[in-house]
Amino acid sequence: MKDKDMTSEIVLPTDALTGAFIDGKWVQPTGGQTLKIENPSRRTTICEISASGAAEIDLAAQAARKAFPGWRKLAASERGKLLTELGNRVAAKQEEIARVLAAETGNALRTQSRGETGAAANVFKYYGGTSVEQKGETLPLGPGLFSYSTREPHGVVGAIIPWNSPLVLAAVKISMALATGNCMIMKPAEDAPLAVLKVFELAADLFPAGVLNVVTGTGEEAGAALTAHPGIDKVSFTGSSEVGKLVGHAAADRIAQVTLELGGKSPTIVFPDAADGRHIDKTVAGIVNAVRFARQGQSCTAGTRLFLHTSVWDKVLPRVIEAVKAMKVGDALDEASDIGAVINTERYGEIRAFLAQAKEQGAEFALGDVPAEIGEDTPLAPECVILTGIDNSWRIAREEVFGPVLCVVPWEDEAEVVKMANDTHYGLAAFVFTHDVSTILRMSRLIDAGWLQINQGGGQIPGMSYGGIKQSGIGSEYSIEGALEAYTFRKSVTIAVDA
Repeated sequence: MKDKDMTSEIVLPTDALTGAFIDGKWVQPTGGQTLKIENPSRRTTICEISASGAAEIDLAAQAARKAFPGWRKLAASERGKLLTELGNRVAAKQEEIARVLAAETGNALRTQSRGETGAAANVFKYYGGTSVEQKGETLPLGPGLFSYSTREPHGVVGAIIPWNSPLVLAAVKISMALATGNCMIMKPAEDAPLAVLKVFELAADLFPAGVLNVVTGTGEEAGAALTAHPGIDKVSFTGSSEVGKLVGHAAADRIAQVTLELGGKSPTIVFPDAADGRHIDKTVAGIVNAVRFARQGQSCTAGTRLFLHTSVWDKVLPRVIEAVKAMKVGDALDEASDIGAVINTERYGEIRAFLAQAKEQGAEFALGDVPAEIGEDTPLAPECVILTGIDNSWRIAREEVFGPVLCVVPWEDEAEVVKMANDTHYGLAAFVFTHDVSTILRMSRLIDAGWLQINQGGGQIPGMSYGGIKQSGIGSEYSIEGALEAYTFRKSVTIAVDA
């Protein structure tokens, strides 16, 4: 069941449409269930793939446990070479993979999907090069004692990734687990598994059987089975805080290790000096980037609470509105599109409900309006919205909308803005715009977030430790330090020697 209009525009996975790669081969799940993958820009079906369940999770866990002893013994440099080769293969197929990614996620090809595919290739190469850094320490306990520590892999990692940045998140979790000697079972998002499956096709002949496995399926079936399986030593989950709590609970019931990268409601704080003639253009661009408008606001790091100093309100806000208005919303596969579509009708409806409630509370729409109700063929592309007249206590200023919505709040006193920025149960990211070094250092210390960007609104770069606090998660990713902390444990050894 493929959209005939799309078959000439994208190259779908082939063997991977079975939806399960277990023990070195593509297998057909036994349950007979399928997942319909849709293009949110066009509201058409791309294809259907088979869906896995508990039976496939169990088979994958058995295969991974069988492969683990041999994989952990392999020299770290050899594991790294295989990851580097996978990065090279993804880079060689960048355009082909990016087009599939744009079609299934709604993330615009030119501004998002092409870059994400390149970033995924770079992640594989980064961990391929740093895999040899799995080092321990020597402890000087005194004469007659030789004491040292090593970093050991946990065993089998179960990874669950979301639909908003599926490719780069798959690359991060695969790389961190395999580089440190673990085996993996991955469950891609049910709304957007195709680009990830294409990467698994490229990896199919690279790694020993059982080292790297993938199972598609719903969160309720495959996801729940994966997090609860006794053969899974560690769970790495990226997604909403609500589901993250369920994952954490399931892992805690059997005392499994867990990494959680969850939601956010990130503050963006603009100081007056960031709006002077030298810096205002960069500041405005950074604000727009931080909101992730080009990804329809579908990012857990999105700086969707803009705290703008009153002295530069009339100078900065019109420029931000102008910049966002200039962005073109359109088909994700159209090179002219800056912004694509949100992932599904449920997400569109939730964005609409958030905005309708804010309008009832008296929010002022400096840009955009409550999205219209959608018909069967309407693209899932709500216009960008910028709200003023917002109180920091309102639901739209506190909860994760996960849509192209920016709330703008004025401030004058630094202590006041710090209090508002930290008045949230999230603590993932924050963005600060100022060029005063003392202010930068002070704000970096005072803001409660695991990942801060100063004078820029960009995304993660390999080597940059990334993770949240509070209800935004546990553990960090993207760096070799994060991989060692999250995907290995410290083993301490003390030997009594002849003095």
